[in-house]
Amino acid sequence: MTNNPLFQPIRVGAWDLPHRVVMAPLTRNRAPGQIPTPLMATYYAQRAHPEHGASLIITEATPVCPEGHGYADTPGLYNDAQVAGWRQVTDAVHAVGGHVVVQLWHVGRVSHTSLQPGGQPPVAPSAIRAEAKTFIYTEQDGQQVGGFVDTSMPRALLRDELPGVIKAYRDAARRAIEAGFDGVEVHGANGYLLDQFLRRGSNQRTDDYGGSIENRARLLLEVMQAVGDTIGGDRVGLRLSPVTPSNDTQDDDPQPLFEYVVRQLAPLNLAYLHIIEGQTGGIRDYQQGDRPFDYMALQQQYRDAGGRAAWMVNNGYDSTLAGEALSRGADLVAFGKAFIANPDLTRRLKENAPLNAADRTTFYGGGAAGYTDYPFLD
Repeated sequence: MTNNPLFQPIRVGAWDLPHRVVMAPLTRNRAPGQIPTPLMATYYAQRAHPEHGASLIITEATPVCPEGHGYADTPGLYNDAQVAGWRQVTDAVHAVGGHVVVQLWHVGRVSHTSLQPGGQPPVAPSAIRAEAKTFIYTEQDGQQVGGFVDTSMPRALLRDELPGVIKAYRDAARRAIEAGFDGVEVHGANGYLLDQFLRRGSNQRTDDYGGSIENRARLLLEVMQAVGDTIGGDRVGLRLSPVTPSNDTQDDDPQPLFEYVVRQLAPLNLAYLHIIEGQTGGIRDYQQGDRPFDYMALQQQYRDAGGRAAWMVNNGYDSTLAGEALSRGADLVAFGKAFIANPDLTRRLKENAPLNAADRTTFYGGGAAGYTDYPFLD
């Protein structure tokens, strides 16, 4: 396994990484009051050691503003208390020699009125409700019980509100650096706000942010430009999911849409592009439209346009598949659920050691159980 390119070092943006194993963002709902906790610092530090853990950690998705929340107990990055909480995390990761970026998030319509300021409707490109679920706490017999419920009906963002959305991303990126992060990843995937603007199924606007591919991609590209201008493109990544149906994501022709997006991203000199291949959860052959999505063509379009960012692949990889992907031109491989139960995943992949089984009942909410108590190899 030592000859596997997965375990070879690489320069990515501003960072020298010891290998190509990346920890993907994983929502865990363990930040009461939207503030990161010391337990979260322990969790990330366990997975950050460069020899046995991730070469780069991408944190759980983190809302850039109060309206960006769509799930209970997710940490934010828009006030001083959150910055201080995240500083505990970044200090712990750096203490063991790791690298960590925060994933910047706005859920858009994938939310519930109980999670919104003043109980207002969630915001979206258009007033179209997502056929999706979100995680909230409700009172049952005097106790707070977590569970999944239908999303609420959103309202369409006004044209003059969009500069404020861009500013929220810019401000969160600045706060990320204040909190000690090595950089940020913008969440442009899985049917959340920026992805909602990209897709015909959720964006039926008639202004300059709807209709054509160029218009639907405008908000994402403006956010990426703003974030890169704020902290430097070499500290910025972007996550995209061309065909996942997550959160009622629909578009009838994703190939030209995403090829346009990556061509426009090429001049921004980003650190990496993080591509979910297929449907989140390991279903790699999922497609939308009348033909399979061509990921190699997507990467070629990016390279032909002069894009130099590292190409990160994600979805159902093991060490063998990862090595094959790297031999075909990928640069990094992100692993998600495997990192939940295996804080020393890189060592296990390298030694072909068995993996701990994850307890799915502890994925969302709770405390240390199923979070920081998974065993390392002896």
